[in-house]
Parts: sequence; C-alpha cells; structure tokens
Amino acid sequence: QVQLVESGGGLVQPGGSLRLSCAASGSRFSINAMGWYRQVPGKERELVASITSYSRTNYADSVKGRFTISRDNPKNTVYLQMNSLKPEDTAVYYCNSVPVGTSWGQGTQVSVSS
Repeated sequence: QVQLVESGGGLVQPGGSLRLSCAASGSRFSINAMGWYRQVPGKERELVASITSYSRTNYADSVKGRFTISRDNPKNTVYLQMNSLKPEDTAVYYCNSVPVGTSWGQGTQVSVSS
C-alpha cells in the first residue's frame, strides 16, 4: 500500500507563495502519473495539477500560470509551487496518483488571507 505524506502548507497573504511537497512510499512511484488535489468544506475534491511519469503537466484553468507541479522520482516526491496565491486557493491540498489509486494522506492546509 502506497503511503502519501503532504507538507508545506500554511497561512500566506494574497500574492504570496508556498511550495508543497508530497513524499510517497512504494516502488511504483516513478511510473505513476501524480496529481495535486484540493478540497474545501462542502465541495468535492478537485484535481488542480497533474504530471505524468515523463513530466508532462496539466493544470486546472483556475491555477494555470500560477502553479507549477514537478516531481523527483529518485526521491519519490512531488512538488507544487504556488505563486500569486488568491483567497480562493484556500483549501486542504492532497496528492495522489491520477487516477486516484491509493488511500488519501492527511493533506496540508493552505490558507490565503490578509
């Protein structure tokens, strides 16, 4: 069973930046497409960025141009660089494979507020 541990969230002012990390266990990490998802209370979890095993990326329109997903296969880690953050980016952020293939981690809270 792959385990996922997200970190790097926090409270930031609008326009600020954060870098999230997701450490994954499991020998099949490098062949999986991975993604960052986010969820706010009362709404469904949404995929905001994904990256294939050969580093092709895709982004939701709401974050395009502001977020950058990357991966380090030897370290079994996926990153999400978030710039120009907006209050509507406030959510709990999770990583998982795309499509979802394992249990969710605890997530990391991102709060954007002045």
